[in-house]
Amino acid sequence: MRLQLLKFLTAGLLTLIVLSPELVVLSVVWEQHMQLVEIQHLAREINQIHADSQNTSKFPLELAAKKSVRDSDSIKIFGIKIPHSLLTSAQLYKVVDFWKWFFLLLPICLGIFFFLYDRYLVYRATIFQQQVEMLERLWHENIEQ
Repeated sequence: MRLQLLKFLTAGLLTLIVLSPELVVLSVVWEQHMQLVEIQHLAREINQIHADSQNTSKFPLELAAKKSVRDSDSIKIFGIKIPHSLLTSAQLYKVVDFWKWFFLLLPICLGIFFFLYDRYLVYRATIFQQQVEMLERLWHENIEQ
């Protein structure tokens, strides 16, 4: 049992060692990407405000509000348009963070589950064997009497 536990802990530790640098890099890159997307969005809004203020005599704030409403209607991710009201950048970060932890913890939890289930089966087999031995002793006692 100790050998299996040692093997299990070693495999779990090695998996964590292999995956942890990748997850750290992924989270850093994702944070920088989200900052870049925000900067690009703000730069596009500023450019539109500047272009609209030169072309028309309306107030720049009114134009900015109209453009912002039109631009914020949908977001394009991997070529798929997602309504902006459904997914803000903070919510998108939370979703990615959730999936990152899910894929990290899923193999670990499955490993623990299978290990514990195997231990449970061994326990049940031991109990069953003890009950059979007790019944055999009782049977032999009854035969001898």
